[in-house]
Amino acid sequence: MAGVYFDMGEKIMHLVLLSGGSGKRLWPLSNDARSKQFLKVLRDEAGSPVSMVQRVWGQLGAAGLADSAVIATGRAQVDMVQSQLGPDVRLIVEPERRDTFPAIALAAGYLHSVAGVARDEVVMVLPVDPYVEDRFFRRAQSLETALRDSGAELALMGVVPSFPSTKYGYIIPEYAERLTQRNDGQNDESSFRGVRAFREKPDTETAQALMDQGALWNCGIFAFRLGFALDRLREMGFSENYQELLEQYGELPKNSFDYEVVEKTEHIVVVDYDGEWKDLGTWNTLTDEMTEPVSGRGILSADSVRTHVLNELDIPVAVLGCQDLIVAAGPDGILVTRRDASPRVKELVGHLNGRPMYEERRWGWYRVLDYTSFADGREVLTKRIAVEAGKNLSYQQHRHRSEVWTVIQGEGEFARDGVMRRVEAGDVLEIPAGMRHGILALTDLEFIEVQSGNPLVEEDIIRLCMSWEEAREMCRG
Repeated sequence: MAGVYFDMGEKIMHLVLLSGGSGKRLWPLSNDARSKQFLKVLRDEAGSPVSMVQRVWGQLGAAGLADSAVIATGRAQVDMVQSQLGPDVRLIVEPERRDTFPAIALAAGYLHSVAGVARDEVVMVLPVDPYVEDRFFRRAQSLETALRDSGAELALMGVVPSFPSTKYGYIIPEYAERLTQRNDGQNDESSFRGVRAFREKPDTETAQALMDQGALWNCGIFAFRLGFALDRLREMGFSENYQELLEQYGELPKNSFDYEVVEKTEHIVVVDYDGEWKDLGTWNTLTDEMTEPVSGRGILSADSVRTHVLNELDIPVAVLGCQDLIVAAGPDGILVTRRDASPRVKELVGHLNGRPMYEERRWGWYRVLDYTSFADGREVLTKRIAVEAGKNLSYQQHRHRSEVWTVIQGEGEFARDGVMRRVEAGDVLEIPAGMRHGILALTDLEFIEVQSGNPLVEEDIIRLCMSWEEAREMCRG
């Protein structure tokens, strides 16, 4: 694959977006496969629902940065990313979840040994889901200038605090004076300050004192020369080669990049950003940015003030005479919480580790309708599956389960054991264990799938080919 880059004259900057998260802070609509960045509860300029990752991707495109970006994510999120951003988005897939240092280390190995990026070129790392204005990303581009002009090992971006928050970490510059700004309100591109120290999530009094010292919120955006990260890997005894790093991934320290690298680095500079920035990581902060109080099938009484309903179920949710309430309902559960208590939801449900009941995939989505386990060990799982027109399930087979599909909407081309046929609503398709099968949606297609066997796990899939063209060739052969 060719190197991905943002070209600024002779300078080249590469972007790595981190997409992770366990999905518990916005339970029950988020889960391990669909973290907060994928929830479509925001609106774009046309009023259409968008997720945080779609919003950020659009802003990167507007800033001319999307073509230079690669997303580092886990296996469980690959289909979700491709479903929302398209199949051509560049991905670095982590073999397992191990925090931000291993993810960034793997990305560095990819850029070096696969994309052919030189050691002196600059890499910018950022989360995939900040809620910011477009000019935030224009400002972020000045990290490269700050890094090159200062000779620092790391350049960070810090947000000028609007209040003494106890939820964010703080970057403490060497001096308190703010950077000069141009007439358009933007800081001078070449302006930066040295970093003296960091402080994690202080109490309110300490946060106010930090603000008085000119401290900035740490928004998780930083830049470094690629060789800086590669040198750290080599010093720790790890390979710079991407394929070898994949094999060593489980041995990398399960730690954040902040703790493993940033706090051990001496020469760091920071660039100010004075504008809107929010981490929509809890229900109260997320609903503050919703343009409508109801998402999905919901009914609010007129006296239900500062109350939001987010409903992904097919049944209505009604709220009567409640203030400062959030009701979130989805296949994984139902949450009713006061707005000010909503950040504590992870404490309440963090132990819940069941199968996700809803997932988006590259071809559409599925929802679990029912699960039964019998005394003899046999299991039965029922799903509703939707495949978007023109997309297909892979041509595949299962070792441990048989399936029965009942088409309830649309038309498709069904492949079974080398034979293709057209199917439509009302058709019932039987698929014994071991039989090769797949389907292409000619129109938007939905079917009910009943699995029977043991164990019933998503990993019980042998994918023979992904594209429908390949499936047709295999059937002809």
